[in-house]
Amino acid sequence: MIKAYGLLIVVFIFSSITSFSTHAYASQKTILVLGDSLSAAYGIPIEKAWVALLEKTLAKQFSDNNHSYKIFNASISGETTDGGLRSLPNLLEKYHPEVVIIELGANDGLRGFPLKTIEKNLAELIHLSQTDGAKVLLTGIHIPPNYGKRYASAFHQLYAKLAEKYQTALLPFLLKGIATNPALMQNDRLHPKASAQETIKNLVWERLEPLL
Repeated sequence: MIKAYGLLIVVFIFSSITSFSTHAYASQKTILVLGDSLSAAYGIPIEKAWVALLEKTLAKQFSDNNHSYKIFNASISGETTDGGLRSLPNLLEKYHPEVVIIELGANDGLRGFPLKTIEKNLAELIHLSQTDGAKVLLTGIHIPPNYGKRYASAFHQLYAKLAEKYQTALLPFLLKGIATNPALMQNDRLHPKASAQETIKNLVWERLEPLL
């Protein structure tokens, strides 16, 4: 009888731990960042990059709630929208994120890819994310007029056009107030310094917070 009673206690404790673990796991949601070097900490320590700073903000904001958010940063320096399309299906299947931050297109524009191709790829990235049940935050970018002002302007307008069509959140320009300030940009004039990362994080957080 004593042995049976002890066994019941062990079973109860094990069940409680399993239930708690399952609840804790289920309550944690994922934010997926699908980006290029602007999100992959190019030229700066990874712990100082805006994605790492955003994770700290999330931990602070939701520390007292019954759920939390974890960021999976799938950003790769040099990534294009084509590469993002190859990676996204597996990432969605693995993480089923609550939100997908799409920070892609800059490398396509710098290489002069056809605007219709860039638009099609970004649209498919949004569609795949939304079909999986994720909310989308699309981050726009400006590119230098290497291929003419008309191309650069039309490229930037793609982001607002797609955000409106697919009803996504939009950060119009990821490097607002940064790209035109040499003191905040690395020598290549394309990548922000560590000192600019807090500003980027704040810009992203302003658009991300309403989605959570």
